[in-house]
Formats: sequence, C-alpha cells, structure tokens
Amino acid sequence: MEKSNNNKVKHIDVRVSVEEYNKIYKHFKATTCQKLSEYARKILLSKPVISTYRNQSLDDLMAELIKLRTELNAIGNNLNQAVRKLHLLNQTGQLQSWIIRYETDNERLLQTTQTIEQLINKMADLWLQ
Repeated sequence: MEKSNNNKVKHIDVRVSVEEYNKIYKHFKATTCQKLSEYARKILLSKPVISTYRNQSLDDLMAELIKLRTELNAIGNNLNQAVRKLHLLNQTGQLQSWIIRYETDNERLLQTTQTIEQLINKMADLWLQ
C-alpha cells in the first residue's frame, strides 16, 4: 500500500491590491480557518468554509464585563482580608459594631458580584455559540 504525500510543496503566487487583500483578509477572519493559506486552499478547491458571525459590540461588551468581573473579584478578596485582620484586633465595642456593619456591606457586595458574574457567564455562553 502506497503512502499518499500530503506535503504542501508547490506555491501559487497571486498579486492583489491592498483593497483586495483587505477584503480577502476580512473574509478569512470571519471563518474558522487558522491560516490564510488554509482559507485560500479551501476557496480555490471549492471546499466548504465554515464562517462565523461575530457581533463586534457584543465582543466589546464582553471584554469590558470580563475586566469588571476580575476587578470585582479582587475587591471582594481585599475586603475579606481586611475583615480577617479586624477580627484579630478584637478591641472595643465600637470596632465590633463597625465589623458587623462592614460584614453586612461586604455580603451585599459579594451577592452583587455573584449576580454580575452569573450575567457575564450567561452572556459568555451566548457569545461563544
């Protein structure tokens, strides 16, 4: 049984204008092809090309929401560390009332953070489809 040689050794050079290249590249970026050469081979050989559709405004929103989620998680971690340190002090009754109020605010922040994270995860699931 002979082995088939799948090495790509032949070149095809095509000259295009900047506008044509930009148009080709834009179409390529809207596909699942990893390389422009893969995309070109599929087009030239009339093979199916899987296109993706991306909503740029949703992409931008997701990027911002991901940053927000990261920042909120960092804030929550900082607050928890501060409360642990305050519990170790255990001095006056005024400090204790501050800790109780702080823990209430912290719990509200954590609940809000979780709600935001759930919304981000839902949007990410939709975005990745």
